[in-house]
Amino acid sequence: MGTIGFYIFYGINWIITLLPLRILYVFSDFLFIMLYYIISYRKKVVTKNLRNAFPEKSPHELNLISRKFYRHLADLIIETLKLTHLSNKELKRRMIYKNSELTESLYNSGRNVIAIHSHYNNWEWLGACFPLYTRYAIVSAYKPVKNKLFDKFLNNLRSRNNGGLSPMKHIVRKIIDNQNNKIRTLYGFIADQTPAKSQIRYYTTFLNQETPVFLGVEKIAEKYDMSVVFANVQKIRRGYYEITMELLFESTTGLPEYEVTEKHVKRLEDLIREKPEYWIWTHRRWKYKKQA
Repeated sequence: MGTIGFYIFYGINWIITLLPLRILYVFSDFLFIMLYYIISYRKKVVTKNLRNAFPEKSPHELNLISRKFYRHLADLIIETLKLTHLSNKELKRRMIYKNSELTESLYNSGRNVIAIHSHYNNWEWLGACFPLYTRYAIVSAYKPVKNKLFDKFLNNLRSRNNGGLSPMKHIVRKIIDNQNNKIRTLYGFIADQTPAKSQIRYYTTFLNQETPVFLGVEKIAEKYDMSVVFANVQKIRRGYYEITMELLFESTTGLPEYEVTEKHVKRLEDLIREKPEYWIWTHRRWKYKKQA
């Protein structure tokens, strides 16, 4: 997307997302038809990923998951764009935090926290609304997109409630600054991204396949003795979600190597197996194979 194309997109998005979500979901229905039936967006990737992840399922079952996934993907795109005009009151009504007492207890104990999430359900709404639910300063680690204008557009949506953002390569510097300034902080990490081939240090079994994973969450948590929680976001119905923070580790000092990584990877796998249509299957998650 060039500069002119971006500004055309920005203008159209600004106008259209003034509409209420119930009307925007009509656009989502058309988008689903486009993605699934007409342009077949990354359909071969989705089919391959699902077949390898669930070899026990029949072709009919896999096709049903695929269709549900594309319908969710269309909703996700519309919901993310709607953040342009979605009020905080509406956002909190649609994304409820069920057990705020957990993070409140960790805050009162003086703990800094790593919150692990993934490309499961609506992670963009999670990042936008969570600062409204906690006294923690929020910093979300992210991977910048190549288009700088679109990257700025997304970051403006993500940081709308004073949620901090940090490129992944600068996150340690941000942690040190916050610790020096005694700012209790919750750091959000998307933990299902694929490391660059040169950065792969560890493989685990995830969804029936040998899978390279980042060790950054584990190393950072242990180095600074942070608590680790898992952000479980469940879709209740169209446009409505619930957040439950699950405590994985209150302290991470002295844990066996890879224990933190294995635990959060396994928790994500359990979620995906329960409702696979809500994970992003269009990613080429298994493009790097384990070397002998």
